[in-house]
Amino acid sequence: MTDLAGMRCCNHPGREAAARCVSCGSFCCRECSTEHDGRMTCANCLALGARPTPAGGVRRALQSAVPFLAGFLLVWLFCYLFGKGLISLPSSFHEGTLWNFAPDSP
Repeated sequence: MTDLAGMRCCNHPGREAAARCVSCGSFCCRECSTEHDGRMTCANCLALGARPTPAGGVRRALQSAVPFLAGFLLVWLFCYLFGKGLISLPSSFHEGTLWNFAPDSP
């Protein structure tokens, strides 16, 4: 990201830049820039009706989808292994007969 310090307005070279347009990337002074839809836009792009490009786009979508999928797979793996463990228990455990200890006959 370029720092605004020392940059000049694209329309007024004698003025310091106050913002950078999100659509075209040009530096603008306070008179030439405006906030539109929460983003700084130059007067030229605003007049042309240019829509600011979303920052990140696909990358931002992947950054939010990857942790979700990883968490989902982790929970699925836990449930799968827990179920496999329950299935591997002997049937006497499920019937409750495992806990009935008969005294040894002499």
